[in-house]
Amino acid sequence: MHLISASRRTDIPAFYSDWFMERIRRGSASWLNPYSGAVATVSLQPCDTAAIVFWTRNFAPMRKHLPELAARGHRFLIHFTLTSLPRRYESHVPSARAAIAQMHALATEIGPDRVLWRYDPILVTESCDRSFHLENFTHLADSLQGATRRCSVSFTQIYGKLRRSFARQEVPLPSVGPEERRELAGELAEIAAARGITLAACCSDDLVEGRVEKARCIDREAILAIWPDLALGTAAGPTREQCGCSRSYDIGAYDSCPHGCLYCYATKDRDTAHQRRRRHDPAGSVLIPPAAEGKGAR
Repeated sequence: MHLISASRRTDIPAFYSDWFMERIRRGSASWLNPYSGAVATVSLQPCDTAAIVFWTRNFAPMRKHLPELAARGHRFLIHFTLTSLPRRYESHVPSARAAIAQMHALATEIGPDRVLWRYDPILVTESCDRSFHLENFTHLADSLQGATRRCSVSFTQIYGKLRRSFARQEVPLPSVGPEERRELAGELAEIAAARGITLAACCSDDLVEGRVEKARCIDREAILAIWPDLALGTAAGPTREQCGCSRSYDIGAYDSCPHGCLYCYATKDRDTAHQRRRRHDPAGSVLIPPAAEGKGAR
């Protein structure tokens, strides 16, 4: 059996839930290799799929499909990103109040062990300094108490796409030193622990100390703790340096999420995402077909 990631590359629950369910009904999904353009296909049959790991900032469009997913025998967990940063950094995401309500509703429906909070990235700027994050995280942790038991964090990484995004918006780049990172992560972990939430650092082993654990966002052991009878292999599948994830198949596509988060590593900008989304075919085998081919194969 294998694991499905849906998806690190885009927000499938928010924008492509109908496509996802069509692929579930047909029993497979395909995706384009972002580098070679080669097409790969993976089974979505429940007998082949140990669990689906959703990544989202807005699960509302997918929630109506949960009864069908359960009836078909599918198992799933949800990574729910909620950072509540100023709108200049994340212009089109749901409000914190709406996201918190969604997470509580999901926890009631499927249990808090399957609703995983991501306070990610921790973006440190003049307007989002240590005091901001301590106050902001405390408020969110208070509000999410009982809805989740685990929170993943990482600090914004400065790479080419992020530099260009911030430059286009004339926004100063985030900046934080290694010692400040460790201190802030430790403080957030104490806040989380007091509310029954474990803090884990994603691809940031330098933060793993004290109450800060190493994050494994797609975690074989956590999945087996929920569904112990699964026949799930042990292969590691890191996506970048210091990643602790188990192997999975990601069925998403880059540059297709219109949330408009300035710090996003997976989307160049919101205009590009809208352009690519216009090529999306809810009945297609791939999420976003190549431009030259128009609509996806059925």
